[in-house]
Amino acid sequence: MKRAILIHPDPRLKKVCAPVADISDELRALADDMLETMYDAPGIGLAAPQIGVLDRLIVLDCVKEEGAAARPLVMFNPRVVAASDETNVYEEGCLSIPEQYAEVTRPKVVDVEWIDRDGKLQSETFDGLWATCVQHEIDHLDGKLFIDYLKPLKRQMITRKMQKLKRERARA
Repeated sequence: MKRAILIHPDPRLKKVCAPVADISDELRALADDMLETMYDAPGIGLAAPQIGVLDRLIVLDCVKEEGAAARPLVMFNPRVVAASDETNVYEEGCLSIPEQYAEVTRPKVVDVEWIDRDGKLQSETFDGLWATCVQHEIDHLDGKLFIDYLKPLKRQMITRKMQKLKRERARA
């Protein structure tokens, strides 16, 4: 089931999410809903707080090549356990901040641990776009948005655009 995506500014997007204790059927269904919502948007990542659920759950799929098989990942309680000193700059966007993009510098390579939908501990090294995306989504779980990396003036400008967008959508 597709879920509504919260638009910044929304206080739920600034909250630190609670760790997931047990992987229940309800949480697996939530993860499926999040993947459907993310693909429909379309996006490459989505965090539970973006749909108003304050649990440590993210989904991502950074496969963009035409004809390549999708690689949906569901991560409960994801955390970066190591990060490279080398950095990458990507122009990031966010489904909660539609049509706004800015360059963000992050570690180029990260090692991430998480619990999968079967309750098993997983770990993987991510590079490039995957590394950027997983860090962006984990930030959401800590109440941080990509615009928090920007200079105050640019961040305020984007926030004002989002407030205007929300007013326009409320009237529609």
